[in-house]
Amino acid sequence: MSIDLIELEKLCFIGCTDRDIAAFFGTSVRTIEKLHKKPEYAEAMERGYARGRISLRREQMKLVEKGSVPMAIWLGKQWLNQRDVTPIELTGAKGKPVELTLEVLDAIVALKQKD
Repeated sequence: MSIDLIELEKLCFIGCTDRDIAAFFGTSVRTIEKLHKKPEYAEAMERGYARGRISLRREQMKLVEKGSVPMAIWLGKQWLNQRDVTPIELTGAKGKPVELTLEVLDAIVALKQKD
């Protein structure tokens, strides 16, 4: 069976899995897995996957440039490790820290399950 390198690269460009590629070429997943070890196939696959990732990033940046707040937030979280953090402070009697034991947590869960 011959696997066309151009078609293989195109499939990788759109993010196909080994299973998808095997189905397209009418072969087994194991055959595709073996191709990962052959330099010419591995290079075509990596080139396709890389081009796909680059294309996706380009489209995401276009959305950000158009003012998509959700995409800007998502990219900030993915690329810049930005997070939504809501600090919670618990104080006990006389301003002392609240101690949560497993028993206390179990009791809270049990109460919630009764609701």
